[in-house]
Amino acid sequence: MLLILTLCLFALFGTNVALGAIGMGGFLGDVSEMLFLLAASISFVAAILQREAAEKNAKEQQR
Repeated sequence: MLLILTLCLFALFGTNVALGAIGMGGFLGDVSEMLFLLAASISFVAAILQREAAEKNAKEQQR
């Protein structure tokens, strides 16, 4: 679930950057763009930590 959230947030960020690069003007301002990137980064880290914890629990149950 967190990886899907990460993908959506980063897709919105990437779309905004791409629109700004081709001259159409982005739909997000500078601060909101930074917040989207921060939220995508935080959700990615949370997803990785959650996956590592699940893997650790699975290894402990196999013993």
